[in-house]
Amino acid sequence: MAGGNHTTVTEFILLGFTDDPQTQLILFVVFLGIYIITLIGNLGMIALIHLDARLHNPMYFFLSNLSFSDLCYSTVVVPKTLENFLAERKAISFIGCATQFYFYAVFATVECLLLAAMAYDRYVAICNPLLYPVLMSRKVCIWLVVASYLVGCTNGLIHTNTTFRLPFCTSNVIDHFFCDVPLILKLSCSDTLVNQVLLFIISSLIGLCSFLTIFVSYMYILISILRIHSTEGRYKAFSTCTSHLTAVTLFYTTILFIYLRPRSSYSEGQDQVAAVFYTVVIPMMNPLIYSLRNKEVKDALKRISIKHFKSRLDKCLSGMV
Repeated sequence: MAGGNHTTVTEFILLGFTDDPQTQLILFVVFLGIYIITLIGNLGMIALIHLDARLHNPMYFFLSNLSFSDLCYSTVVVPKTLENFLAERKAISFIGCATQFYFYAVFATVECLLLAAMAYDRYVAICNPLLYPVLMSRKVCIWLVVASYLVGCTNGLIHTNTTFRLPFCTSNVIDHFFCDVPLILKLSCSDTLVNQVLLFIISSLIGLCSFLTIFVSYMYILISILRIHSTEGRYKAFSTCTSHLTAVTLFYTTILFIYLRPRSSYSEGQDQVAAVFYTVVIPMMNPLIYSLRNKEVKDALKRISIKHFKSRLDKCLSGMV
């Protein structure tokens, strides 16, 4: 890559949000607070599902994996962003940038596919309840999760390999707060049309196929719910889907906005806001959505809390005796 207008790129500069030190300090506090809530919320959700036997079913198996994905998804981006808020030189090594993007692509893909798997789970539970134990057996659930990670790893590997093998020009400045392919491609000296087409096709296949799975599943769910005569029955059936629908709406709205629109309509400011939403805010909100809007999760939290309180009380009483 040396010679002419090319140079050997050993690192990239992440411009982030602003150059103002005071604003950066405020953003550091905000992002740190969100990240702490993300860690507590998702680790708490995983622990709760593991500890409460009543939550050992396919829906919560997928939810625990979604929480793990959210946790990793956020951790790929936020710690480096926090470091750059306090650093004078906001640099990331070439290898670090490639590694960050790879895992970002992996967990973004896993998130899409897990949300689709959860929609299919709700479809089977509501539309084919008698076949639910067979269609959503533990073996099937494990394979769906494994398949999500295999597709995620393959997607990340393809884009990382094709993007970071390109020659780059003298500019190594990424006008973003993390390494994302569309902006990295702008720095390349070579023709990136093939990369852009590859990114669009694979993102479309994964995103739209997952979205269509969710859409079709909920069309059948809606038809089944409308066939229920009692209002209470309809509400009970629909209430099992509200948390998932909220999570789906938040995630797919931002993902489709970022990747499935013409490059001529790209706006760096809009992209940064959307990127903050799906890499920082959504991983924090998902466990809150599933805990605040899900009666089974709230009941499980009460049971675990009471059990823990009684255990501590028994220890105190035995110590006094």
